[in-house]
Amino acid sequence: MDARPPAPPLSLRPLARMAILWAGLVLASGALAGLFQLTGFPAALLLGPMLAAIAFGVRGAPIRVPKVGFQAAQAMIGCLVAHAVNASIVATLMEDGLLILAVVGVTVVASAMTGWILTHIRLLPGTTAAWGSSPGGASAMVAMAEEFGADPRLVAFMQYVRVACVALTASVVARLLAGSGGTVPGGDMAPGPPAVLATLAVAGVGAWAGLRLRVPAGAMIGPLVLGAALHATGLAAMALPSWLLALAYAGIGWTVGLRFTPATVRATIHALPAVLVATFGLIGLCGLWAWGLTFLLPIDFLTAYLATSPGGLDSVAIIAVGTHSDVSFVLAVQTLRLLVVIVTGPLVAKWISRGAAPAA
Repeated sequence: MDARPPAPPLSLRPLARMAILWAGLVLASGALAGLFQLTGFPAALLLGPMLAAIAFGVRGAPIRVPKVGFQAAQAMIGCLVAHAVNASIVATLMEDGLLILAVVGVTVVASAMTGWILTHIRLLPGTTAAWGSSPGGASAMVAMAEEFGADPRLVAFMQYVRVACVALTASVVARLLAGSGGTVPGGDMAPGPPAVLATLAVAGVGAWAGLRLRVPAGAMIGPLVLGAALHATGLAAMALPSWLLALAYAGIGWTVGLRFTPATVRATIHALPAVLVATFGLIGLCGLWAWGLTFLLPIDFLTAYLATSPGGLDSVAIIAVGTHSDVSFVLAVQTLRLLVVIVTGPLVAKWISRGAAPAA
């Protein structure tokens, strides 16, 4: 007779720890979001989760937003923007195409010079500085950088430091210029089940098409284009409940914040001061260019500032909708810049790294 004791049940301790961490992150996110909401920040439901996630990520919390969760959040934001802009992005590009190209060109050239400077003061290897300085498409830049031999950890760190800084500064500027952000953008609607189901269908089909066609930020751009076309022609009403939009905002904020892991911070701590100076320098330069745009186009400074902000597309879209800026112009510039960055990235990386010595 076998006298061995029965095998112990599968330990639930790792699952319990993950549940506790997620519960803590949700509570911290809610507290910070509520604080930002009280002080009138337009992107409170994005900033609160993002800052809470940064704190958890830096402290080593082993939790991540699943890739499909992040894509679903992007699809929801795409539907929100589609409701706000209709089909006017194309018209904006047609009317002010040359000036929009100039706006995009200034941002791309400024980011390339930032990468060149970081390389030639030997803080970062050439290709890493090039990809990390690209103004947009953070996830795409990280993926492409690895294919071209750059350190994906350093690129990810630079990209998400930029995204976090842009989101914070854009929210501060929006708060100062536009006042209180009010409720969740799009969440003041009282959508019925048909409208919600139609919007979810647009989100699913659009995201699938965007990802299948390998469109940059396809999970967001696909629903945005499809939803704008259907909404503009009256074939579908775009509407989502506030709680679902809030969850989408949190998903984007958590994805960005949890990228700041202890390993990444340790690997990049020596370059952090220079990265921060370069990031805020680029933001400041784009702000000056935005101020100049107000003399060339009939747009307000907040619209120009959000349009010229160096990424990320989803967070800037959230702020633009929440502050009732000219969303069409903002999204036209941001989308075009993303496409330009994707196309020119390899060429810029080669130019920056040519003849540069690796970082010590």
